[in-house]
Amino acid sequence: MSSRIVDTVRFDALIPLLAQRGYTVIGPTVHEGVIVLDEIDSSEDLPIGWTESSEAGTYELVERGDDAYFGFTIGPITPKTYLYPPVQTLLTITHAETGLVFAPQPVDPRRYAFVGVRACEIAAMGIQDRVFSDGAATDAYYTKARERSFIVGVNCSVAAPTCFCSSMGTGPRCTSGYDLVVTEIIEDDLHEFVVRSGTEAGEDIAQALGGRATTATDSLRVNAIITDTEAHMGRTFPEAEAYDILTKNLESPVWDSIAERCLSCTNCTLVCPTCFCSTVDDITDLEGTAARTRSWDSCFGLDFTNLHGHSVRSSPGSRYRQWMTHKLAYWYDQFGSSGCVGCGRCITWCPVGIDITAEIVNLETQSKVAL
Repeated sequence: MSSRIVDTVRFDALIPLLAQRGYTVIGPTVHEGVIVLDEIDSSEDLPIGWTESSEAGTYELVERGDDAYFGFTIGPITPKTYLYPPVQTLLTITHAETGLVFAPQPVDPRRYAFVGVRACEIAAMGIQDRVFSDGAATDAYYTKARERSFIVGVNCSVAAPTCFCSSMGTGPRCTSGYDLVVTEIIEDDLHEFVVRSGTEAGEDIAQALGGRATTATDSLRVNAIITDTEAHMGRTFPEAEAYDILTKNLESPVWDSIAERCLSCTNCTLVCPTCFCSTVDDITDLEGTAARTRSWDSCFGLDFTNLHGHSVRSSPGSRYRQWMTHKLAYWYDQFGSSGCVGCGRCITWCPVGIDITAEIVNLETQSKVAL
């Protein structure tokens, strides 16, 4: 696979090239004061010159003062939204002369090209692959969409205050899982991109972009950017100790402290790139037709574990404990890895600013005090 330098003019050809090859291009764009993922037609749709100012429970767009294409981190929408939609019809039921007709929903034929995917999000895709594609039972909708997708990763040049991917070993450098990976370099009057291919499909696009071959100096520039980003990571997380801290403190008073703040709004699970819980509903109308739909669900919902009219986890503290211990501890038992990639979305988009990196420290501190 090759690595090359392209200027902004050549890079601007990337999105049209992907569209010409039949992809629906999904990338970051500004919408109503937030950087979100949406269909894009050209690099002009990217959040050029914008970054975010974010912290626990806060988010605001800020002008950078330059023309950086990827000078931001991540917004609330993840590629999961397209690979595993929030609401999806599974089958429809209609009347015919011969009786009821059950018609499974066809797999979406679109081929997605995701532009600007960060290392933590690529890692999240790998986790979702284990959930939906690698087990005994596979999800055809997700698996087909994933197999047909094209990933343009971006090595992060900035880190948000809520980022902790370095602690989780999932970033800020894209190491695998991409077709192309891009590092944006802005130095004085210089604005260019290092483009590296990771697959044959990526190499095909890279060759079409042209540009010059990279040198050892270019590699050093890329390494310096990633090293600087890692040094400015906003949070840390004790990933290696998380399992023991959580499973040994299931009755800690810290959960009650969290419950006093938690709104059970489900924001953290909605923005999480790895949460996969769903519920199935059958919808009928007066004309006698029906549809079975699958929708995202959340362990923060009161009826998520409803059993014979009674919620198994009736308190916000117990529901938060379920979410945090599953994602950061029991996920290892199920899937062999953490369910967290350190993107920090759950911290940024929690309306009351609950911070899992702080709460796990509180759990550890409280357990030591108890001893």
